[in-house]
Amino acid sequence: MIVVRAPLRISFVGGGTDLPDFYRRSPGRVISTAIDKFVYVVINRTPLIDKVSARYSIAETVNHPSELKHTRIKAALLDLGIHKNIEIASFGTLPAKTGLGSSSSFSVALMRGLHGFLGRKIDKRQTAEAASRLEIELVGEPIGKQDQYAASFGGFNVLQFNPDESVDVDPVLLHYKTQLGLEDHLLLFFTGITRNASEVLAEQKTNIGKKVDTLKEMAESVHEFKEKLLNGNFRGMAEMLHARWLKKKTLASNVSNSTIDELYEAGISSGAWGGKVLGAGGDGCIMFIAPPEKKNDIRHALKKIVSEKKIADFQEIPVKFVQAGAEILYNGDYVHNFG
Repeated sequence: MIVVRAPLRISFVGGGTDLPDFYRRSPGRVISTAIDKFVYVVINRTPLIDKVSARYSIAETVNHPSELKHTRIKAALLDLGIHKNIEIASFGTLPAKTGLGSSSSFSVALMRGLHGFLGRKIDKRQTAEAASRLEIELVGEPIGKQDQYAASFGGFNVLQFNPDESVDVDPVLLHYKTQLGLEDHLLLFFTGITRNASEVLAEQKTNIGKKVDTLKEMAESVHEFKEKLLNGNFRGMAEMLHARWLKKKTLASNVSNSTIDELYEAGISSGAWGGKVLGAGGDGCIMFIAPPEKKNDIRHALKKIVSEKKIADFQEIPVKFVQAGAEILYNGDYVHNFG
């Protein structure tokens, strides 16, 4: 049995510039961090059961991976030539579709684990590249590469996406007091509203030709954000997030909606310096950077709206930053070749 985990992530600025339709014209750039919320994948060899099983929100047992409904598991098994005698299960700290990159974290953990299943060791970069290839090329998702690299490498990083398809990973080495300070100024809420990120990203992809200048500005802003972060200028960071969130809303009509806008404005009106909706937009999590003494005011303001709109799954998510990326927690497997 192999147990793998990969962290979720918070992306601060530069989101959307990791899409190939943009970075093939001009380098994309994102600054993000891994957080202490994880996706776990368990892979079990079943030598006496000549089947393929996948257990996630539903359970599937089939004779061949081509029969699976789970697109990522099916594509990964077919590509790696694993056709039988395997059981795969996944678990998450948080629900899916939160805007924290859980789908790519799953892909990262899956590819790391499957290579281990085959007796292969792959490093962080190879894991990120394998997960990116799985999602973008094999499954055909209209997404970028930032989530796969964030989950695989862990920690705070500036990720640069180059026209030749290479990705530069530049670690941001924070003083521990700065990290603790940012955690103390950060609020993260799951709105309870979910949607498929691919729907939002598909429209963004279509609009890239008309939004190149905006995306270039967003990519360039990563350098300024990094400097503010290293200097512990949390208010400056928040104001940048606010400005970039307003720009991101122009990239596609479905990046936001009236409920998201109302929740966001309530946070700003209650004392937050700035914030953004995480992920592709339109759903998932809202993040604020705010003075610690204003946190309760922000909580109360958002909960009032949630109560009025009867949003059942709204909740605050406590967050810490983590250095660890995808890792195999346990490998009690043995190596054998399966057809």
